[in-house]
Amino acid sequence: MEHFIEFCRKEAVTLIAGLLAFASCFVIPPSAEYMGYINWSVLALLFCLMTVSAGLRAAGAFDWLCGKLLGVCRTELGTELSLEILCFFLAMLLTNDVTLVTVVPFTLLVWRKMKATAGSLIRTLVMETVAANLGSMLTPFGNPQNLYLYSAYGFSIGDFLTTMFPYAAASFVLILAATVGMAKREKEQNPPVPEKMPASSRKNNWKEDAAAPMDHRRIALYAALFAFAVLSVLHVVSTPVMFAVITLSVLFSDRSLFRTVDYSLLLTFVFFFVFIGNIGKVPSFSAWLSGVMQGRELICAILASQIISNVPATLLLSGFTADGTSLLIGTNLGGLGTLIASMASLITYKLYAAEPDAETGRYFALFTGINVIFLVILTALALFLK
Repeated sequence: MEHFIEFCRKEAVTLIAGLLAFASCFVIPPSAEYMGYINWSVLALLFCLMTVSAGLRAAGAFDWLCGKLLGVCRTELGTELSLEILCFFLAMLLTNDVTLVTVVPFTLLVWRKMKATAGSLIRTLVMETVAANLGSMLTPFGNPQNLYLYSAYGFSIGDFLTTMFPYAAASFVLILAATVGMAKREKEQNPPVPEKMPASSRKNNWKEDAAAPMDHRRIALYAALFAFAVLSVLHVVSTPVMFAVITLSVLFSDRSLFRTVDYSLLLTFVFFFVFIGNIGKVPSFSAWLSGVMQGRELICAILASQIISNVPATLLLSGFTADGTSLLIGTNLGGLGTLIASMASLITYKLYAAEPDAETGRYFALFTGINVIFLVILTALALFLK
């Protein structure tokens, strides 16, 4: 029973999506048209990007990058900023969840070796999460909802980058300012905190703590496959060709990577495709939701994300508006706010909560405070630019 409860809690979004899809089948009986609801290109791209990212991680590419970056750091603040900047830019290429799964465990290790304060660790983890969520919004493959919207609304890469750049740039400045401001305040309140990083945390000892040795051949292979997937996103290579090349390459190089794919996320997409497709055929509901969203796409996307997270909100609302730009901005900014607004945020929380001396209440309070402040500022910017 405990395992079942844990499963339901872990896969709550997928289960809810499945129940919605199942319930909608009573409204629109199952038929061959269901296959037309599903955006197979998005599913194929998500599958390939998750697989290739797992390959790069297993080959030690991200551990090496973390080590190189931290090798030049000499202070606690410098280390913190370096990790946040790494999360911000890495998420643009590898998605926010893959970035956090990679960087957060390393952060916990470094902070233990530095023997820094609990407040410093919590602040760093919160800001890493914010950085990953906000950095990922700049590119079509930074997070699942971007990939879906990029395909569903036919954005060009130029239009996509132009739309999201002001928010990414503002976010970067906010992250740096908030980190420096909070670190300065903590230093004033706790002057004995050592500023100098111990030698055990520096570059020379990084190799002792690396999760996996560097495998240059595999890194080259998966980097090439990642570039091939990007070409598909840019419509240079067809999705079926990309899917075949990457699937076969991984099958012969390391088929265990297929076990790392988040199949529950893919299944969630399928369920929502079915639900949206069926509900869209109910004239009264479709007209009502379309009317509610008309001219309010940005705010509706932000609010819906707070309750069901931004990926399901994207899939749900996209069926009832032609304003893809507002939906794109709203669901990305909507990743701020509550702990479930972006499912990637739960990754950091779960990893930190597993620590023996975790102060989850303090973490939750700081996370919520920072996210709400950032959300208000960026929403104001969006309304101003609109």
